Amino acid sequence: MPALVFVGRDALGAPRMQRADTRVGPYIKSFTNTNHEHVPRGFSMGHIYKKLGDKIDGLSVRAPWDETFHKILAELYSPEEAEVVVKMPYAMANLGRIGRVTGIPEARLRNTLEGLADKGLVLDLFIGGEYVYMPSPMVIGIFEFTMMRAGGVDHKKLAGLFREYMFGDFGRTNFAEGRIAMMRALPYESVIKDEPHVEVLDYERARSIIEGSRKFSIGTCSCRHEKLHAGEKTCDVPLDTCSSFGFAADYLIRHGLAKEVSKTEAFENLARSKELGLVLNADNVRNGVAYICHCCGCCCNVLLGVSRHGYGNIVVTSGFVPDIEPAVCKGCGQCAKACPVGAMKMHPAGDPQKPRKMRPAPDASVCLGCGVCGLNCKTGALKLGRGEKKPILPEDTFERVILQCLEKGTLQNMMFDDPGRLTHRFLRGFVGGFLKLPPVKRALTGDMLRSRFLEGVKAGAARQGGLPEL
Repeated sequence: MPALVFVGRDALGAPRMQRADTRVGPYIKSFTNTNHEHVPRGFSMGHIYKKLGDKIDGLSVRAPWDETFHKILAELYSPEEAEVVVKMPYAMANLGRIGRVTGIPEARLRNTLEGLADKGLVLDLFIGGEYVYMPSPMVIGIFEFTMMRAGGVDHKKLAGLFREYMFGDFGRTNFAEGRIAMMRALPYESVIKDEPHVEVLDYERARSIIEGSRKFSIGTCSCRHEKLHAGEKTCDVPLDTCSSFGFAADYLIRHGLAKEVSKTEAFENLARSKELGLVLNADNVRNGVAYICHCCGCCCNVLLGVSRHGYGNIVVTSGFVPDIEPAVCKGCGQCAKACPVGAMKMHPAGDPQKPRKMRPAPDASVCLGCGVCGLNCKTGALKLGRGEKKPILPEDTFERVILQCLEKGTLQNMMFDDPGRLTHRFLRGFVGGFLKLPPVKRALTGDMLRSRFLEGVKAGAARQGGLPEL
């Protein structure tokens, strides 16, 4: 059995471990070459992947089962890896608890979890002086980390599978409605009105997010990489744009999914995105922002979800809206051409002196408030002002995950997270049925009760072992 060797500590003080061998011999073969004798006892070949699909479907983002999803799982997970994910808790747990829950010997379990983390299929975070593990959801997780990998996977094949899956039932299930988005747009500060009453908060500023972080990474944009292998990348935007910070950067760096960079390099990446007119989409939290995506309208699945599929809830608006000064606007249409989601439209200006003159007007139901339109306004007629819409911005990652799970109908899995324990199975069914009642869900996610509900969940989590400090 491969041994773990202590080789020092990383920048966050976490012990850095190195494995002499990253795979258990019998499971190094891919699914297509795996014999039935390698399937975990008690599971058939197809059954293990269906159970894995059900497990991933029970996380913070739903993953409806179909044949494409089956092919993705079979391509990424060996049967042994699938068994571990199926049996491990839904929520974060340390190695000891996972061993007790799964009944898998510690040496084999540790090696399998480390292999899964290297592939981005399990998250391992250093919390409270030890590593804790949890299964990766489909997004942000399996899709992104798979397409960020440098090798060891058939990217072309998976790009086609992901493309087929993401905007089928998966997209409709997760993004057709809902209030709790995973991402939020950040406004370009240079486009915001310079007026006393227009206040920009620190969590709305990309520069403040970078300035407040202590570890940085830049990795391959998963969406652009997917489009490249699918033969659909038509832009000249580089692949190496994805920015991560803090615990997220630490995870990606440790597993070779991104490279560590300096704060200066993180700022340079931001400046390049401004020059390229990319949309800045950040982690939808106020504190502890884990990432900023640098998105183009032709490749980004989030922006395509808005422009092609009408999923207006896939990303939260920045809270700013374009404000156009008619007397200064020349009606050139550059702002409409630059808009990555087609929110800016040109209309007749209604000027009898200039009957052909056009005037831009944003569609408030689509506009992200990103400010890319303003970057392309040469006259300065277009600036961003504070809008009336107040999106839900969770305080931190813990709150976002809890609210996502509540909205998706999977919160009971996080509360009673042992898949094999009979009492937990019963309570998941009972509490899940209650939380899925439309009046209950509306009340708990509504403005009046949401804060009290989250305080109660946090208090309960603290009594059971403390909240994760990410």
